[in-house]
Amino acid sequence: MAAPKKARRQSGQPKPGRALALILIIMVALTGGMFLSGHTTPRLGIDLAGGTSITLEAKNEPGAKNAINPTNMNTAVSIIERRVNGLGVSEAEVQTQGEKNIIVNIPKGTDEEQAREQVGTTAQLYFRPVLQLAAGDPKADPAASPSATPSASESGKDKDKDEKASPSASSSSTPQGRAVTDALKDTTPSPSASDSGDPKASPSPSASESVDPATKDLAAKFAALNCTDKKQRTEAAQGTKPEDTIIACGTNNLGQWEKYVLGPAAVAGKDVDDSKAVIDQQQGIWKVTMDFSSGGSKKFAKITGELSKQQPPLNQFAIVLDNNVVSAPTVNQTLSSNAEITGSFTQESAEELANMLKYGSLPLTFSEQSVDTVTAALGGEQLEAGLIAGAIGLALVVIYLVVYYRGLSLIALLSLAASAVLTYTLMSLLGPAIGFALNLPAVCGAIVAIGITADSFIVFFERIRDEVREGRTIQPAVERAWPRARRTILVSDFVSFLAAAVLFIVTVGKVQGFAFTLGLTTLLDVVVVFLFTKPLMTLMARKKFFRSGHPWSGLDPKRLGAKPPLRRSRRTTGPAAGTVDPKEA
Repeated sequence: MAAPKKARRQSGQPKPGRALALILIIMVALTGGMFLSGHTTPRLGIDLAGGTSITLEAKNEPGAKNAINPTNMNTAVSIIERRVNGLGVSEAEVQTQGEKNIIVNIPKGTDEEQAREQVGTTAQLYFRPVLQLAAGDPKADPAASPSATPSASESGKDKDKDEKASPSASSSSTPQGRAVTDALKDTTPSPSASDSGDPKASPSPSASESVDPATKDLAAKFAALNCTDKKQRTEAAQGTKPEDTIIACGTNNLGQWEKYVLGPAAVAGKDVDDSKAVIDQQQGIWKVTMDFSSGGSKKFAKITGELSKQQPPLNQFAIVLDNNVVSAPTVNQTLSSNAEITGSFTQESAEELANMLKYGSLPLTFSEQSVDTVTAALGGEQLEAGLIAGAIGLALVVIYLVVYYRGLSLIALLSLAASAVLTYTLMSLLGPAIGFALNLPAVCGAIVAIGITADSFIVFFERIRDEVREGRTIQPAVERAWPRARRTILVSDFVSFLAAAVLFIVTVGKVQGFAFTLGLTTLLDVVVVFLFTKPLMTLMARKKFFRSGHPWSGLDPKRLGAKPPLRRSRRTTGPAAGTVDPKEA
């Protein structure tokens, strides 16, 4: 007698507990990360927090048809961002949108006219003589901050001198305050220490008592300046003019911060006709070449002739962009119309400096496309109105679900709650992570997402009800309905995500907030339906309330007009009627 066969375990049985545990872990992790980071609320955009949003469109300069390219656009973004930070604002955003646009978002507390003037005009580029140089952090040991600034030479001449590096910041006299007053005493627009012609002549420290109060004040500011502090860097030389002596910050080729006292501007950026980043084929190093206009050549020859006679650091000139030192080469000889800057350049840093010199600060001309200013009060009112509209829409969806789907509405509401938790925590974390800001269009995207998410539940529920109408019981109906509903949900969400992606790419400004939120919530809808709604429905189908087709379950077969259960005809195993058993014959 053969042993009875053991029933094989069906590998295709759903395991809803694992999916529910996974999404629960994800929700707990996101919520914990939100509280640990300290960012418990989404970052608000300009239209909600208040501020100014400026859209700039790039224009080609005459004779430069292909100037609009990623390199020049990135250079312009860097310059504008530095300029906006100079206004003393925080959390300002400057970014490219598309191929020709730059968006500048400036939070509240900034004068609109000043902001528009700063971002819409060409930045100020000047060549200034260096009067004093020191380590950027006054608390740091000056000897630990060697300078590795590049050197400037006439193109094609004295190549051996190009490799000279300027002395370390520690070569400056100390204490810093007295060194500055000594350097500035008797300083005129000419960087020469005196008119005697002696290249080594320098002011006498013993006469520092006669220095005027303005010079003493500048010396005190220089001594206290900490260039590692962003706020101090941006405030160092605000409100100065080209003819003023200023203090400024910059980094050397080692990436270390240094601070400078700079004399009046000797040459303006507009005097540079052309500048290129080229590689020296013999030495294999990158360098920046400069060609000056006729007037600029005379000015540059004069300043470099005077600087070449000085001792370090007075033999350096600083290339200053918006009062920030971008390079401070050492002058080895008198230069004229053609000059080059060599040092520890990479291709990227050489091209960036060449762009700044070539285009007189901004590599492109920009025109204002739009300027939007929203007060914080108006933004708050609009946000409140948007939230009220969203609450009304959500309430209508809930009422519809409860009236039409009854018990199934509980699963839909729990799924909406899970989606809301994921959306809120992600928005809160994406603010500091990628700079995402919740603006009014983004709020609209979140409201629209309620309908998209509810639509996915309706598709699944209707597929289940169709199976019940065919005469199947609840548990088989759920499992048979899922594959068909899954395909429909994925196709629908793919179309929504594709529309959001296209909208995000082709639009500029605030509309991108709507597209980003719509795309994010569409992805979350897929996650919630697969990891929460379907597993929860599988578990609920095992409960007596749903399994028995309770009238309030939303799956009542009578109310749905279900067909009679499918039954198989029984096969007759005994003798056919009307026959006689041979054994009984």
